[in-house]
This record gives sequence, C-alpha cells and structure tokens, in this order.
Amino acid sequence: MNTATATAIRPFRVEVSQAELDDLRERLARTRLPQPAPGDDWSTGTPNHYLRAALEAWREFDWRAAEARINELPHFITEIDGQPIHFIHVRSPHAGATPLLLAHTYPGSSVDYLDVIGPLVDPVAHGGRAEDAFDVVIPDAPGYGFSQPLAAGGWTVGKVASAYDQLMRRLGYERYGIHGSDNGAMVARELGLLNPDGFLGLHVLQLFSFPSGDPAEFERLEPADYAGLEHMQWFQSVGGYNTMNASRPHTVAVGLSDSPIGLLAYSELFESFGNGTALVPMEKLLLEVSVNWFANAAAGMSQSYYENAKAAEGEGEGPAVNAAPTGVAVFADDFQTIRVFAERDNSNIVHWSRFERGGHYAALEVPEVLAGDIRAFFAGLA
Repeated sequence: MNTATATAIRPFRVEVSQAELDDLRERLARTRLPQPAPGDDWSTGTPNHYLRAALEAWREFDWRAAEARINELPHFITEIDGQPIHFIHVRSPHAGATPLLLAHTYPGSSVDYLDVIGPLVDPVAHGGRAEDAFDVVIPDAPGYGFSQPLAAGGWTVGKVASAYDQLMRRLGYERYGIHGSDNGAMVARELGLLNPDGFLGLHVLQLFSFPSGDPAEFERLEPADYAGLEHMQWFQSVGGYNTMNASRPHTVAVGLSDSPIGLLAYSELFESFGNGTALVPMEKLLLEVSVNWFANAAAGMSQSYYENAKAAEGEGEGPAVNAAPTGVAVFADDFQTIRVFAERDNSNIVHWSRFERGGHYAALEVPEVLAGDIRAFFAGLA
C-alpha cells in the first residue's frame, strides 16, 4: 500500500447486515444462563435476575434506529502505524471553535459521547456561549469499536496518545485539547506527558494516582480522601476483569466473542458492579454492548490491558510527572481522585470540580453536566 493510500481519510458508515442481526437474535433466543449463584445477587458477579431482564430488553432493542442515529454523524476511517482508526468528526457551526479529542472508556467506544456532542459543538443551542464551542474528534482506540482488526501488538495508552496526535495533525489541527474517562483518561494523561506543540491541556474524570508509601502524604489527607481510599479498595475487590484481561486476554475473548449474554455480563462495570449507583439507562448500555458485539471488539479491548501491563513491567520507580494544564471532574459515584496523590504526579492541575450526581460513565449519565465542565476548563485556559 502506498503512503498516500495509507494516510487517506475515508468516509465510513456503520452497516450491520441483516444476517448479523438475525444471528444475534438467534443467539439471544438460545441463551443458557448459568445455575444461579446463592442469593442471586451482585456479590459474586452479574446475577441471573439482572441478565434475564437485560436479555429481554436486548431482544426488543431497535438496532436499526440506533444505527440510523449513529450514522447521522460524520464518520471516517484512516490508518496510523498500520492500524485502522475509526473516528467521528463533527465541526462546530461557530467560527473559531476549539478542536477537542474525546477519548472513550472501557468497555466503551466512540458512542460514549453521542449525547455530549451537541452541547459541545453548539453550546448556544444548549444555553452556552459561542466562544465555548468545539470541533470534536472521537476515535475508537485500536481494537475498540470499529477500529478493527487489531493489526499488531504494542498498542499501549502511550502509543494510542501518539496516534491521536497524528490524527489531529492529519485533520489539519495545529492546536487541540482532550477529554477522557477511564481508559480515555489514561490516554489523555499520556498526551499531557507528550505535550506536543499546540497541545492545550487535558480534562479528565480520573487521575489514577495512588499512595507512594510516604507517610507525609497521609498527613495531608482530608476526611473525604479516606472515603476515596475505601472506594479504591472496593473497586480492586470487584475488578477481577483487570487481572484476566491483563494476563489471558484471548482466553476470555473467546467466550465474549461467541456469547452475547456473556459479553453483556462481562460489561458489568456499566452497572458499577451492581452497587446501585449507576445511572446508565439500559438503552444506552445495550447500545454500547451491541456496538462491541457487531464490531467483534472483545479481543482488542482485552488486549489493551495486556499491552499496558507489559509496558508497566518495564517502568522505573514512580510515574512520570505530567506538566500540561490539567482539569479534573470528580463525580460522586466514580473513582475518587485524591488530590494529594494527583498533584504529586501532575504538576499543573488548574481546574478541580466535584459533582454530587453521576459516576464513572458521566457522558452517558449526566452529559450536559459533563459538557459544562469541559467548557469551563478550556475557557479558563484562555
């Protein structure tokens, strides 16, 4: 393939064949649930009573309507370092809009941000100011969503960040910022470490900074920070998928790629492991899982954990310090970023906000609130 072809930006449409839809319906109809766990609650994982309700909702889910909504947006695909990268690119109607990357979650994709696009690209229509408008670029990370197939190994969050910078340059943007959550927050921080020319800053929902072991750090913690530490411990106790993905990604991907209800069950993070705090509507959860099913993305998503774990083995003591302008939005029912630790690893935190409603998937739960905080952060950099 010549260079011009490899770097071309081509239009893309999400098109699921009727045969694929029929296959999903047949698989759902043949679902065999496991024997229920004692109590059939969330204590050991996704329970049967939840799966039965989700199964019935999925059988009624109107994929064609969802597909039409997705395709109302401009989609494109290009190749970077031999890897297909699918992305949504929506330009603002307002002159001088700030270019903004939106980096998605695990186990999400570019559809994380469908409800955030309008408030960002046309803030005037949502009660904001024209000067706070953005052009948005929403890629699927390699192996996620429609950035398929995964062409090679090595796609760590650092390499994804570098690819995203190439994508923005290819689109003609000389300056831009990024927002990210979960996996996307880690990509955003890596862009902060790269701090390429024209990089404006990063806005994230989480900075994954942890105690260093220095007793002086704990002397500076506030009561709310100790609640954050308890949340970290709880998350580690239920987040077994981290270990499985990071060690045997292809083994787990076999079941997730062959069983739709298995894929849905393994996506329990959308339900915050059933702790009762998640605000993600079933309709949005089913959209996310349907995209992952039709894209056959399970293997690539799991592989990303493996690549990051391998890269971490070769890192020195302590994380590198991000000096780019950084904004953090902490939602009540999400991972609680602890400022004492975050400021140790990120030396230029210029925006910090807390919200009493919303969680790990704020873009799906409270999109207008999230869009407002993104606008506030970048307006503050002007």
